[in-house]
Amino acid sequence: MEVTRRSLLLGAAATTVGGGVALVAGQSTASATPSGQAPAGGNGADGYLIGRGIADMTGAIAGQGMMGYSDADQVAAGLLQRCWARAYIIVDRATGERVVFVTSDIACLFQSHHMGVMPLLHKRFGDLYTERNVNLNATHTHASCGGTAWDFAYSLAAYGFKKNSYDAEVNGIVTAIARAHDDLAPGTISLGRGELHDASRNRSRVAFDLNPTAERRQFPGAIDPAVTVLRLSRGGTDVGAITWFSTHGTSLTDRNRLIAGDNKGYASYRWESTSPGFVAAFPQTNSGDMTPNLNLIKMHPSGPTDDNKRNCEIVGERQYLAGRSAFDSARPMTRGGVDSIVRYVDMSAIRIDGMYTPEGKPAATTPAMMGAAGAATSTEDNWRSQLGFLQEGATNPVVAAFGGDKHPPVSPWMRDMQAPKLIAFPLGLLPPAPWIPHVVPLQLLRIGELVLVAIPAEVTIVAGLRLRTVVADALRVSVDNVLIQGYSNAYTQYVTTPEEYDSQQYEGGETQYGRWTLSAYQQEFHSLAAAMASGTPPGRGPAPLDKSGFQPDLLPPPPPDQPMAGHAYGDVLAAPEPRYRTGKVAAVEFVGAHPNNDFHTEGTYLEVQRRTATGWATVADDNDWETTLRWRRPAGQNDASIVRIEWTIPARTVGRFRIRYRGDARGADGSTRPIHGVSPGFVVG
Repeated sequence: MEVTRRSLLLGAAATTVGGGVALVAGQSTASATPSGQAPAGGNGADGYLIGRGIADMTGAIAGQGMMGYSDADQVAAGLLQRCWARAYIIVDRATGERVVFVTSDIACLFQSHHMGVMPLLHKRFGDLYTERNVNLNATHTHASCGGTAWDFAYSLAAYGFKKNSYDAEVNGIVTAIARAHDDLAPGTISLGRGELHDASRNRSRVAFDLNPTAERRQFPGAIDPAVTVLRLSRGGTDVGAITWFSTHGTSLTDRNRLIAGDNKGYASYRWESTSPGFVAAFPQTNSGDMTPNLNLIKMHPSGPTDDNKRNCEIVGERQYLAGRSAFDSARPMTRGGVDSIVRYVDMSAIRIDGMYTPEGKPAATTPAMMGAAGAATSTEDNWRSQLGFLQEGATNPVVAAFGGDKHPPVSPWMRDMQAPKLIAFPLGLLPPAPWIPHVVPLQLLRIGELVLVAIPAEVTIVAGLRLRTVVADALRVSVDNVLIQGYSNAYTQYVTTPEEYDSQQYEGGETQYGRWTLSAYQQEFHSLAAAMASGTPPGRGPAPLDKSGFQPDLLPPPPPDQPMAGHAYGDVLAAPEPRYRTGKVAAVEFVGAHPNNDFHTEGTYLEVQRRTATGWATVADDNDWETTLRWRRPAGQNDASIVRIEWTIPARTVGRFRIRYRGDARGADGSTRPIHGVSPGFVVG
């Protein structure tokens, strides 16, 4: 019997689905003792327990805003690929110390996610997994669901908070961790390195060039080509890989209306498709000024081709191949064990010692302020700007004319610390609470030789170098063994160097806490690294603000479903052609229902089936790159749905096929019932 890539993808977790379902339902089903626990040993080749897990976290694919571009017109209208949470747990068998590392196919790991996940982990595992040893991060795909933050700066573009998508993302993360926990068994970890020079370019070269020559020389071509891979094996079998590389998740651009994991999601898909049960994450590092749109044409994102979907595939494929190469040449690490440390800081009110500023003078941060350059958008990654009258490079001589002196007030000292930024929106001063987090977690994780600087922001490559350097100095390790783990545990937008900030390109305008935001992070991470080195607990710091209480959804719920006038659910409105050649697109349209009635978590909305001697076998579903689901309302009927399914026929495909649709219709009483449709058969070959 033929199987889909989804069944291969979930093979590793097949025995733990029950535990994941119970967890999502809020039931405590497991003790704090990991399965596969072995007696404590050394930190040699067999010194670890390794677990990996993967779970579907796809939220609303239709009728709700998307996250990444903050474009109110970018409303989801279908599905290209599902979004996944990929979790790894690594336990030092000698000490019992463990770390949890989770990469999610979403735009940002918001503080709402972190504050939602941690209580669920505590309910299931007690004090085993905590803020200290759990790292949650995002791939930064700009094709994910919107409205999942508790911060108005991010949720208003989606017209408010979307609980359905938020729950799907939080539950997916927790389920992936639970599966990784149940999967723990003795294993080994190796470290691989490589370089990739044709999957990113510097979209803010004018800002990069303001940095000192010695730092610029660290990045020939003004990119960070480093590829770093952890190779996870058990009993001689490779079970997982974590591949860090810096490039934005913006290949699909702001014209896209389909939920997907963008280029990093494609890279994971490629690797996992080749290896049943293998879990391959492609997290970000210091990608703040790294774009995958290699042509660098303003308001025309493209490169290496003019087809944005094809570019996504190409850039994803290049990351996959570079990751595989580094994976294949990985070597055992000379240092073993794991460690972690965390402290919350108030980024809006840090007094900075002069040793961390380029000028050698004390400085300070301020409440979050959005600059006009940030509101102007990243011109290399967008087809349009919603505020076209704003431009990158705008500075504060015109701040009074722009309205900076109007309520809420921006004090002169704040303007001084934010200069030369033209303050467009004082997000940290807006009611009822700061629209961007001020109190955020800073975290360090060590896995063998590798140290991760987990920062709740996206960091430019030179800013990343400075952060890596202060941490390496405090820990007395090579800077090559220190990586920025961006988009971690919360999200506060960008971090540039002060020199880059002065040019007020997009990244500088989005650096929220002022010109010395990086200097503040350098000071705080140096202190955190010193505490890790000495084994001194740093204390938790100030408590983060829980904003869950007031989270309105500004959109009315969809009306109850009705079939298209004159039809029944599942009727075929447009049939596929009777015969196709490979490379062509087979398409069918069904009378359907709103996709958000049921997300089909770890299921599918569609199946491409091939005729066999014994019946119909599924060969592709809605997670496969060659399939697309598109949703729309028919003209004049706002309670009906048309679902279009497209299948780009892969090379070397022959046989008789059909396309199956699976949906759910919601009645006036709120109950749902499954519906389905099947296309006429067609021949390929």
